[in-house]
Amino acid sequence: MNLNAPLVGQPMDRTDGLLKVTGEARYAAEFGEARIAHAVLVTSTISSGSIASIDTSRAQAMPGVLLVMTYQNAPRLPNGGRPPLAPPATRHLSLLQNNQINYSNEPVAVVVADTLERATDAAQQLRIVYQTTPGVHDFTSAKANAHAPISPQGRQTDTQRGDFEAGLASGNVHIDAVYTTPIEHHNPMEPHATMAHWDGPQLTLYDATQGVSGTRNAVAKALGVSPDDVRVISPFIGGGFGGKGSSWSHVMLCAMAAKQTGRPVRLVLTRPQMFGSVGARPRTEQHFVLAARHDGTLTAMRHDSISNTSMFEDWTETCCMVTRMLYAVPNQVTTHRLVQLNLGTPTFMRAPGETTGSFALESAMDELAWALKMDPVALRLKNYAEVDPQENKPLSSKALRQCYEIGAEKIGWSRRTSTPRSMRAGNTLIGLGMATATYPANRSPAAAIARILPDGTAMVASGTQDLGTGTYTVMTQVCADALGFPPDKIHFALGDSTLPAAPGSGGSQSAASVSPAVHDACVQVRNRLVSLAVADNASPLHGMDSSDVSVENGWVVSRSNPSLRDPAAAILARAGGQPIEAVVSVKPGQERTEYSLHSFGAVFVEVHVDADLGTIRVPRIVGVYDVGRVLNQKTARSQMMGGMVWGVGAAFEEDTLLDERYGRFVNMNLAEYHVPVNADIGTLDVSFIDEPDPHINSLGVRGIGEIGLTGVVAALANAVYHATGVRVRDLPITLDKVLTPIRV
Repeated sequence: MNLNAPLVGQPMDRTDGLLKVTGEARYAAEFGEARIAHAVLVTSTISSGSIASIDTSRAQAMPGVLLVMTYQNAPRLPNGGRPPLAPPATRHLSLLQNNQINYSNEPVAVVVADTLERATDAAQQLRIVYQTTPGVHDFTSAKANAHAPISPQGRQTDTQRGDFEAGLASGNVHIDAVYTTPIEHHNPMEPHATMAHWDGPQLTLYDATQGVSGTRNAVAKALGVSPDDVRVISPFIGGGFGGKGSSWSHVMLCAMAAKQTGRPVRLVLTRPQMFGSVGARPRTEQHFVLAARHDGTLTAMRHDSISNTSMFEDWTETCCMVTRMLYAVPNQVTTHRLVQLNLGTPTFMRAPGETTGSFALESAMDELAWALKMDPVALRLKNYAEVDPQENKPLSSKALRQCYEIGAEKIGWSRRTSTPRSMRAGNTLIGLGMATATYPANRSPAAAIARILPDGTAMVASGTQDLGTGTYTVMTQVCADALGFPPDKIHFALGDSTLPAAPGSGGSQSAASVSPAVHDACVQVRNRLVSLAVADNASPLHGMDSSDVSVENGWVVSRSNPSLRDPAAAILARAGGQPIEAVVSVKPGQERTEYSLHSFGAVFVEVHVDADLGTIRVPRIVGVYDVGRVLNQKTARSQMMGGMVWGVGAAFEEDTLLDERYGRFVNMNLAEYHVPVNADIGTLDVSFIDEPDPHINSLGVRGIGEIGLTGVVAALANAVYHATGVRVRDLPITLDKVLTPIRV
């Protein structure tokens, strides 16, 4: 790493790396308080009905038990515990306000004791009698009652441009296919966890959350207290992936239990409980119709998506969003519909909508390419959108052509044969596939504070979060360049709702939102330092024009005569020995009204399939991405690799299995809910175009959290088809789905 060059973009090691590898990084469940009590959540064993009776006597009589909280004795909440804000700002939660049961694994009680073991034992002694009513668990039969959501997550439910029927009729080649994706659960290494402590009216929460400010506001609204009386702390998160982007029932229940007992209370979900009240990616069924001329020009496209939601809240997997903007098709229809089931409400899961939607879209495009006898890359270039076709706006920047070119060269696309099952090495069928990746470039208001301390170090802070993606590190790099301080003289703080507000870490927006605020705050406080120096009679820089003065490695230096320099600590000492600071708030301007903001990428993969056994291996994935300015090559590459690994899981392994008789998931653990391990992953080749987006913000930075997953699943499915001649449209792609057709 060259400290004399700008740090932004360099592959700087993580500033929090030592804390993590030595076990010093503290997560939500690791914060302790004197007299801390332990809570255990009790969840329902039925999916529909009500609680007829609860016998808590045995549990309450056990040693160390402090509280058994049920709907019979839980504090009454404002508005009956119903959400005061529209989802997803707050969710419809299960806060023990009534005896109704809406899904299996729904919270029905909280048991608190002086040790975790005693709380666990007491929780097993509850005797709950249920009144069961018929539940709705069969997605296929429930489709007859599907309904249109109202503005899913603030977006249009349906769209139409041009004349679809006319476009369909004018096409020479048609694709009509249905693609399905299963329910998937997040399963981060760190389970959901909360520790709550009341000090009079003041509530402090240590919570595994992707948004400290959002959690503060949601908890305050649910409990009927002032947001000023709630503080949320979350310095480290062991993976979120969207699942920790909302405040779920256990957070409020933990706070309620702490209030009832008068003691700090810790509540950690078990792994099976992670399959209940904290959301999942819903099942989707997506019907695609494509029409194109013989030369590959798209004339019509229709994308109809159906996904499941709960009985008490609409939540939409917005599968059609990527379809609306990716290709220049003049005639298009997209629709979203919801099926209500007796399951918990779904939620954001890494690249929600774009992951599932791009699987269907890019699989359909691949099928069209085969029908046209056209190279899949050439088909995409034939329909390349120079502007956003849905919004009819110019794109803020787009280097997707370069992504295709570089990715094809890296994977050796030119060696790909044009016939399925035509590439093999001995008994191994070889397939090459590709797909386009894309995700919106989002940005929200954010604030930061920068302070230069009397000892010549700097403290910079913003109320953002680090999900393990490297926020501590990349913001330190931004600070270093803007301040002119070395990174080891900078302390960047986050994960506390008392810090200047920043948005939740979701929707690939943290870097794009927070880095401009951090940069501007650092520039302002640096300029104050320079002003102090040139106004100080005792400084060697006294009287100089500030434009001739810079800050380098914590020294204020003359540009024209570098021998004239003054350390920051000395400047502040002579000015009274007090810190200087700047607080800055930034927000999006008119860029979203003037431009369509998106990141792009191209994913190329190679798969090997055993011709006899149908087992699939993925020796190589190549991803080339246009994501604006890259803040740190190392952490950015790690995020993309994580997305690729998840893509392997989504394509071949992940599937939450539902017993439709009882509405209960049957693989609620990491032994039977399969995710990739090291042996499943081959070479992951990641590269970036690394061109700043000139419109999204002052630094040209776009977020990258989600785009690494989009496109990967379809590219793998397309490669499996090339290898085997079997088109699998229903995820996951398991060996039984390719084995029988291979043998026929």
